[in-house]
Amino acid sequence: MTEPLLALHQVSCHFQRNNEDLAAVDGVSLSIRAGEVLGLVGESGSGKSTLGRIIAGLQRPSHGTLRFNGAVLPEKLQRRRAGQIQMVFQDSYASLNPRMTIGDSLTEPLLARGERRSVIHQRQGYWLERVGLGARFAQRYPHELSGGQRQRVGIARAFLCEPQLVVCDEAVSALDVSVQAQILALLREIQSDLGTAMVFITHDLAVLGGLADRIAVMYLGELLELAPCWQLLNTPAHPYTQQLLAAHPEPTLDRNKVQVIAPRTTELPLPLSTDVGCRFADRCPYALEACRQTPPWLKAQAEGRAVACHRSDDIAGVAPAG
Repeated sequence: MTEPLLALHQVSCHFQRNNEDLAAVDGVSLSIRAGEVLGLVGESGSGKSTLGRIIAGLQRPSHGTLRFNGAVLPEKLQRRRAGQIQMVFQDSYASLNPRMTIGDSLTEPLLARGERRSVIHQRQGYWLERVGLGARFAQRYPHELSGGQRQRVGIARAFLCEPQLVVCDEAVSALDVSVQAQILALLREIQSDLGTAMVFITHDLAVLGGLADRIAVMYLGELLELAPCWQLLNTPAHPYTQQLLAAHPEPTLDRNKVQVIAPRTTELPLPLSTDVGCRFADRCPYALEACRQTPPWLKAQAEGRAVACHRSDDIAGVAPAG
């Protein structure tokens, strides 16, 4: 079997808060193949953006290892990763220097790599055209562009260094629906043409249908389900994934295939390193007392699916607990 482009093993990121160890990411293990698009979903506070920043080298992990192209990445942040892994941020305005023209923002990473001026000018023009802006935008400043135009600049900046992996953190969530469709189509086209692997972080499951190869579901810092996109959207196995799909307003998601059961509570607790048992237990309609005492492990199932649930093998045939 071909070695994955990126492999995470028991990666955690903890923060101190009021003398408590807040587990933003807790023991996540997954791999990304070359050319694959992995969707990373979960509600706000699930830890998906923190995990994306760890992958991109913008956040130091507390524990665990990352292997990129077979080599173990050091724990400390390092610039050498920047040429191979790039990121498209949610806030397109904050990600650009307001005192630099769009052209300067695009050429800066190429200058850092020591590229010749002629090559830089050529690639700048090519990528402005490729993302649908045109060379005339090189002399404009970020405040002169719309949100969708700035996000196109962010996409051009991420791909012009020809990285092997691009992390998109809520790249379309701040845009109007019509602009979202344009940006998603642009990402699909570029990713398909270049064969670049991509981690697409979102809370909107509907955008992943025509984009992702696999989807990973996170909750309170942990990975609860990992499956091929079509499989997860049509037959979700984890109760949390079922509730995410059931709550989604998008009519193209077939919610009739999901047994909708109201959660016991909508309150989202803080994930702590001292937690025991399943963190989703208080919101799970199937939880037993044993679920609160023993943490579930991500178990491989058929057709490439993995689920972290004590009752995943029989959940389709049992009634809600209690």
